[in-house]
Amino acid sequence: MPNDELFGLQSQIKRSSISIPSNIAEGWGRNYTENYIQFLKISRGSLFELETQLIIAKELNFISTDSYNRIQVLITEESKMLNAFIKSIDK
Repeated sequence: MPNDELFGLQSQIKRSSISIPSNIAEGWGRNYTENYIQFLKISRGSLFELETQLIIAKELNFISTDSYNRIQVLITEESKMLNAFIKSIDK
């Protein structure tokens, strides 16, 4: 990415990607299933935020289509895992 994006989109991408596992850990630490599910949903929201930021980066030609496609596969996989995990705990 361009240097002038260091504190813009690039920073947002870093924050949202760090937020995903951080919210999972925080929810686990709350020690209540309902809280854990809520934090898993917040984590899923951060994943969608990351996906949106990457779409913007691709549209602005800050990342290549190939890089975007490889990352998108991982985002889709992570989304499926989070959804399945939330569903399994929510029963």
